[in-house]
Amino acid sequence: MRIVGGTARGRTLKTPKGSDTTRPTADRVRETIFNVLGQTCEGLRVLDLFAGTGALGLEAVSRGATLAVLVDSGREAVGLCRENAKALGFEAQVEILSQPAVKALAALAARGARFELVFSDPPYVARAGLEVLAALEALVEEGGVAVIEHEAAEVLGEHVGRWRREDQRTFGATQVSIFRLTDPAA
Repeated sequence: MRIVGGTARGRTLKTPKGSDTTRPTADRVRETIFNVLGQTCEGLRVLDLFAGTGALGLEAVSRGATLAVLVDSGREAVGLCRENAKALGFEAQVEILSQPAVKALAALAARGARFELVFSDPPYVARAGLEVLAALEALVEEGGVAVIEHEAAEVLGEHVGRWRREDQRTFGATQVSIFRLTDPAA
């Protein structure tokens, strides 16, 4: 697994050894996501929920994001996020929260954190896409984007609250849905 673009392009990321709990986003899927979003993340604040290896958030930093908050509750995943951020020299731009996503979202909201780009790749069995989108409305700037990776069988509508789906791609059993937060008056 490698960073596919930006200043750290081609650099290898550490991945879990034989773990059933961490399912890293494949290079091809990440490359497609960033092709849809645009190649740069210049100046963005990024949230990576269920971060696993931190690949999506670290990819965004490689492409110019000023901050990536990586959230995961798994001990191995948190360790991988730390190791990967350090190996890439991104420690100053990365914050790692070792807690369940629900707690992290509440803590981030309480401190007034705001993001322009969010990645969420919850365990497919959780079917948490709709819950995550609802919780993110309080943390994302108007016009911000949420990229939800989910099982293709999990249906996320065209509109979810203030979120409007802009793109959707399928990779086998994986589906990536990209939503933009709209103006409540629109």
